[in-house]
Amino acid sequence: QVQLVESGGGVVQPGGSLRLSCVASGLIFAINTMDWYRQAPGKQRELVARVGNGVATTYADAVRGRFTISRDNAARTVYLQMNSLKPEDTAVYYCHTDTTSPLGSLQSSWGQGTQVTVSS
Repeated sequence: QVQLVESGGGVVQPGGSLRLSCVASGLIFAINTMDWYRQAPGKQRELVARVGNGVATTYADAVRGRFTISRDNAARTVYLQMNSLKPEDTAVYYCHTDTTSPLGSLQSSWGQGTQVTVSS
């Protein structure tokens, strides 16, 4: 099994910044993709950003140019640097990974979520 622990959420004023972190642990042979999703009240969970095993990244149109995803493979950690935050960025942010176990099975794992609130 894989455990994901997120940190870094909080309350920030519009235009401010936050940095989210997510550490993976457990039976992991390789981490394939690492993602951040978010879910606002009354809305579906949506992909915010994704980083592959290399340097390839994907961003939702709503955050491109403001958010940056990065990963530290040695630390099994993915980060989301969020700048120029807007009230519409308010949501619970979830870390997600696709990993390969030592026995070769594929695993899809979610963190518990961290609240980000952008409000004046």
